Amino acid sequence: MIVRRTLFHPRQGSSVHAISGGGQVTHKNSAANETTYLLPNSASHHEQFPPRYLTASPIPSAHITLDHTPKDTWSLIKVRSKYYLPVLKWLPHYNSNLFLGDLIAGITLACLLIPQSLSYATALCKVPAAWGLYGIAFPAMTYAIFGMSRQMSVGPDATLSLLVGSSIAQQEQHGGDENFDRLAWACLVTLFVGIFTFLLGIVRLGFLDSLMSRALLRGFITGVVVVVMLQQSIVLLGLVKVSEEAGITGTSSSIERIVFLIQHIHQTHLLTAAVSGVSLTVLLGFRMLKSSPRMQHYRWIVMLPDVLLVVVMAIVLTWKFEWNIDILGTIEVHGIPIPSIPSFPSNRHLKDLFVTSAMISVIGFVESVVVAKTFSTKHNYIVSANRELVALGAANLAGGLFHGIPAFGSVARSKTNDRAGARTQMACMITGILALVAIFFLLHYFYYLPKAVLSAIVFVTAMYLLGELPEDLRFIINIGAWRDLGLLLITFLGTAVISLEFGTIVAITLSLLLTVKETSYPRISIMGRVKGTQNKFRAIHEYSDEVEHLEDVLIVRIEETLFFANTGKLKDRLRRLENYGDMHIHPSERPRRNASSYIIFDVSHMPNIDASAVQIMHEIVESYHALQVAVYFVRLRDQPMEMFSRSGLLYKIGEDRIFLKVSHAIEVIEKDMAKQRIIEIHHH
Repeated sequence: MIVRRTLFHPRQGSSVHAISGGGQVTHKNSAANETTYLLPNSASHHEQFPPRYLTASPIPSAHITLDHTPKDTWSLIKVRSKYYLPVLKWLPHYNSNLFLGDLIAGITLACLLIPQSLSYATALCKVPAAWGLYGIAFPAMTYAIFGMSRQMSVGPDATLSLLVGSSIAQQEQHGGDENFDRLAWACLVTLFVGIFTFLLGIVRLGFLDSLMSRALLRGFITGVVVVVMLQQSIVLLGLVKVSEEAGITGTSSSIERIVFLIQHIHQTHLLTAAVSGVSLTVLLGFRMLKSSPRMQHYRWIVMLPDVLLVVVMAIVLTWKFEWNIDILGTIEVHGIPIPSIPSFPSNRHLKDLFVTSAMISVIGFVESVVVAKTFSTKHNYIVSANRELVALGAANLAGGLFHGIPAFGSVARSKTNDRAGARTQMACMITGILALVAIFFLLHYFYYLPKAVLSAIVFVTAMYLLGELPEDLRFIINIGAWRDLGLLLITFLGTAVISLEFGTIVAITLSLLLTVKETSYPRISIMGRVKGTQNKFRAIHEYSDEVEHLEDVLIVRIEETLFFANTGKLKDRLRRLENYGDMHIHPSERPRRNASSYIIFDVSHMPNIDASAVQIMHEIVESYHALQVAVYFVRLRDQPMEMFSRSGLLYKIGEDRIFLKVSHAIEVIEKDMAKQRIIEIHHH
């Protein structure tokens, strides 16, 4: 008896007619012709046609939006401009509700960033304090126009400021140029940082943030933190003049500074040390208070401008009691500087200028893109690493032209910006505008600001960065990532003990070498047969207890695109798989497998192959044929198939040895083995 069932899907407007006991299934759709599928009775065919195809799916078909790409040039420009100038995307939809949150965030950030930038400029870069404010105003406003991250705070950074200061000290120490202008050098570094970063974005090298591992970056930052803390300790204890007399300069190593502090600690200036101690205590106390889970419910405490309060109190007390300590003094500034390119140093300095700028560009971008991606994930919007490179490059170009120091994103400041309520790039714009206000109207109020307080601000920032180290170390140790631990220690020691420049070069060089090493080894694995089955195959290293090797047959799965960079080692890795069946076995041991007469390449996970890789495959196939080894390919995809055909490799392999499934190739091999046995029997 044949029973006919009709199943209707209300959303799709389609019906399925099924005939029990074998027969056919007819699928009718209002927008398509009737289609009939044959349903054989054997059980094996039920695997090919699962029962769910006989019923209407509860999941409706997706409706893909039609192509709305503008056809005329003007419409295309309007659409594309919103991508390349993000301000055109968010500003037209801006409203008062967004402005309130951005205003509070911008003011909060300005109260934190203005004192910090004064500290970075004077204590780390060794340039006038106004250069720090220029490094806020123009980069922040430029990033608000070009940047995609809504919460990232762009401004001077402790790590990068120290690199600028270190490069200035290096030139003054070893350059021997009496006409060396440190202000022009700082501006040129910022300008070239902008040029390098901008060009990296134009040529779409946004993937550079993936080259430097977190362990290397953490080791470098920790090394910089140690250098910063040792430098500022001399200022906090009032030993600046003593250190100059003892020959401690900006190029002195950390070991020399530690020895100096031990030998001259008894000469500490007590009033300076007292001001430093109180400032550190207050700043650290507020940090701990704000990070307490209990205080997260009190927004006014979290947003309290503790840095600004300490600065104001220190200025008032120093002025009122006329303390005999080093103060910031007069800050000479004449409004907004005219955009200009500073005079270039002599040719022997240019190489150091380019190298320093390139290092700052890469490290600043890597830190910034981590911030951008973190907050884009949290608030569910998209950022492009290439667009961020362009935005940060434009920001530093503006900073260099307007006499600022390098500016990039900061994790700590961006968290403050986010907690304060920043929801668009307007918060960054407001911070830049407030920095301009400070340049015009507030700089003379910083006359009595003790330099020890500026150093205390830098010291606390360094301690915050150092506080991130234990979590990373704990994670590395818990998962047993000993190589990452070694990289972290090497970078840390190179930065802290030898020099910042050496540590930077070590970090970047190791990143590049590790990237080349990882990409030069193709990901391939040996497949085996699942025990108790005839036609199921899995990777042996993934299912070692469930899978068995095949005698006289080697099944190799290539798990990625093959191109010039990763095929150089392909022959060597194949040879190790042939001998040992596992890449983890040391090559000094005796071979564990016998030579194979058949090899199957499962290339289902190889979507593309380039010309260099095709040549290597030519050589591999020829070498196997010379050894009388039959070569088969399974699941060869369209692009590799075309490349094989054009190169003549397909003819060399034989089209009859290209299969859709590994089991199909195994069936052919089994027949060939049976034929060989018959020939051998007859021969004997």
